[in-house]
Amino acid sequence: MLKKSVTLQPFADIAEHMEGFELVSAQFGADGCVYVLLINRIPARIRGMFVPSALQNTYTYKVLIVEENNIREVVIGGQRFNYHYVQPLQGLLLLVGARCTYYGVDQYDLNAKVCDYQGHTVREFLLGDGIQSVQVTERGTIWTSYFDEGVFGNNGWNQPIGAQGLLAWDEHGSNLYADQVSEIADCYALNAVHEEKIWFYYYTDFLLGCISDGPRQPKVTFMNPEISGSSGFCTDGYHFLFDGGYGKSGTYILKKYGKPGSLTKGKAIHFLNERAEPLKSRAQDFRGNRVLFSEGHLLYQVCVEELVYMSR
Repeated sequence: MLKKSVTLQPFADIAEHMEGFELVSAQFGADGCVYVLLINRIPARIRGMFVPSALQNTYTYKVLIVEENNIREVVIGGQRFNYHYVQPLQGLLLLVGARCTYYGVDQYDLNAKVCDYQGHTVREFLLGDGIQSVQVTERGTIWTSYFDEGVFGNNGWNQPIGAQGLLAWDEHGSNLYADQVSEIADCYALNAVHEEKIWFYYYTDFLLGCISDGPRQPKVTFMNPEISGSSGFCTDGYHFLFDGGYGKSGTYILKKYGKPGSLTKGKAIHFLNERAEPLKSRAQDFRGNRVLFSEGHLLYQVCVEELVYMSR
C-alpha cells in the first residue's frame, strides 16, 4: 500500500480557555462549528477501572464553540453527572453521558441534558447506556451509536436501550429509528452527514452501512471497506478516509469507490503537526467530509478533498 505524510496547520488555539480545565471531547456540529467539552477535573474511575455515571461531587463543565476567528464559552456549573459529548441542538446545547445506570423500575439515570447558552438546564431524558458516539443533524435528529455493553447490557440494564446498536431520537428524546437489519454487536463509527445521509460502521461484520431518506422511511445499503476495527471515517460521497483500525494507531487509509459496492485498496496517510512531528491526537472526530484532531491546546482539521489533492 502506498504511504503519504500530510502536514496540518492548527486552525484554533484554545489554551486560554483551558486554564483550570481538562479536555473531555471535541466534535463537529451540523452547523460547521467545533464544539469542545471541558471539565474542571476528570472524575475518578470506580475501582480505577469503571467510568462512573452519577457523580458524588459537583463538577463544572465548559463548552467552547469554535468558529472562524471566534471562540465562545458556555459554563455549566454544579453538575453531578459524567458527560462525554456535546452537540448543538436547535439553538441549545445537548450534553450526553456515555454511561447510565438502571436502579429499578422507573429508576435510572437520565444521561442527556439540554442546556441554553447561559448554562441553564432546559430538559433531561434517557438515551441509554454504552454510547459510543452522538451526532445531531441540522434538523435536530439525535443519532446515537452503542458499544458492546450498551448492546448486550450492563450497569443494571437487562433490556438495554441500545440493543439494536444504532438509534435516532427527536430533540425531546422520543425514539425515531432503531436499526433492524445490521445485527450490530458494537457500532464502531458513525457519520451523520445530513438528515438524509447517515453512515455507520460496525462489528462483527465490519461493514459500512448507509441510511438514506431519513430515519422515518430509511433505506439501508452496505459495502465492505476491507478494514477491521476502524474507529471513524469521513467521506465526500466518493472518497473515504478511515482510521486505520486494529493495530494501526496513527495510520489513516484513504480509499475511493472502485467496483460497484466496494472500495479501492487505498493509500496510507500519516498526519504531522506544524513542527513536522507525528500528530498525537488527544481527541478526534469524523463528520461529513472532515476529520478533527486535538493535540494539546491546538485544533486541526482537514477535509477529504484536500487530502486527495495533497496525497497525489
